Amino acid sequence: MRSRRRLATVTVLLALLLCALPGFAATAAAAPALPAGAECPDGTAPGPPVDESEALRPGQTEPPALPVPDPPVGGPAMGTCGDVVGEGTPAAPAVGVVSYVLADLDTGAVIAARNPHARLRPASLMKTLTGLLVARRLPMDETITGTQEDADQEGTRVGIGPGGQYTIRQVFDSMLMASGNDAAHALAVRLTGSVPATVDLMNTTAHDLGALDTRAATPSGLDGPGMSTSAYDLASIFRVAMREQAFAQATSTTRIPFPGYGANPPFEVVNDNKLLTSGYQGYIGGKTGFTDDARHTFIGAAQRGGHRLVAVLMRGEQRPTPMYEQAAALLDYGFALTDRRPAGTLTDAPAGGDDAQVSVTPEPGTGDSSDGGPASSSGATSSSWGTPLLIVAIVAAAGGLVALRAARR
Repeated sequence: MRSRRRLATVTVLLALLLCALPGFAATAAAAPALPAGAECPDGTAPGPPVDESEALRPGQTEPPALPVPDPPVGGPAMGTCGDVVGEGTPAAPAVGVVSYVLADLDTGAVIAARNPHARLRPASLMKTLTGLLVARRLPMDETITGTQEDADQEGTRVGIGPGGQYTIRQVFDSMLMASGNDAAHALAVRLTGSVPATVDLMNTTAHDLGALDTRAATPSGLDGPGMSTSAYDLASIFRVAMREQAFAQATSTTRIPFPGYGANPPFEVVNDNKLLTSGYQGYIGGKTGFTDDARHTFIGAAQRGGHRLVAVLMRGEQRPTPMYEQAAALLDYGFALTDRRPAGTLTDAPAGGDDAQVSVTPEPGTGDSSDGGPASSSGATSSSWGTPLLIVAIVAAAGGLVALRAARR
């Protein structure tokens, strides 16, 4: 009788010991840990729209959230939710935006940031990706003809009209200077033959650059289902685009003449970036954006003392401080630093490449990532053995308790 009781007691104790193994109970029952940054505000996707701009068309399905890279693209600090600067660097000035990145255009060093991978809507900052493709792929001296579909685009328009004759250079400049949605449409059609094909090309290009928070829905930045990007991605895209002479020239041009069409006379297109028109010292390029869902977005870049810096601000307001003044404050701070220690690095390498440090978290049920990146050791162990061991422990404990009870009778 005593031996049966001892055996039952030992069985129960062994079962309890199994459950008490370090991390066993937690890893067996808990879901896999989220990648760094996924739990930040807007860590996986932008918040819900405030209007009908992202309504699905008949037969269209809601695009799934983009996978969150693990580790964060650009370095561990780029996965943080709050403000971050390089080690030993003074804090950046306060700005009233949800997310921003201040970086060196030449080295790619991120000097300061706030929730840099927050997934937000870009508004017309998406035209920087469209502009990169145009600068790389289209002859600037070619003439194209405006269409009624160009003229019918929603939001800001430069003034392209049906039958109007324009060089690609004129349309390209007006898209980046005055944020013309009609210009973006005309260039998208010329790039690939259709807007959907150009959107696909934009998304392929973003992925190839390692801009994995980015999914275009329109070439102009008008809101659409699944539209997403981040301050980090836009700084990286802008950095690459500024290597294209046509792009850099357009974003730093104050005004250009633009052809009329039909009975409409020629007119002048003016750059709407007030960091340029206000005379900010060393300004070299930028872009503005606004939609009701995105709120105000802004890119501004300048050069001083042999350094070229860019500030990207996402989801801000013009009051009490205009967006261009907030960008100026960040740029001034960056130029004033005598020791710019990086908090992270922008990417322009192919996704999965060593420079980009990209390892995309697999979708549920897809297994390990195909790029051979290291898996989380705790995650791999718990998913393989946690559940079976828990079942064994429960069965052993139950059996032990039954045996113990029988032994006491």
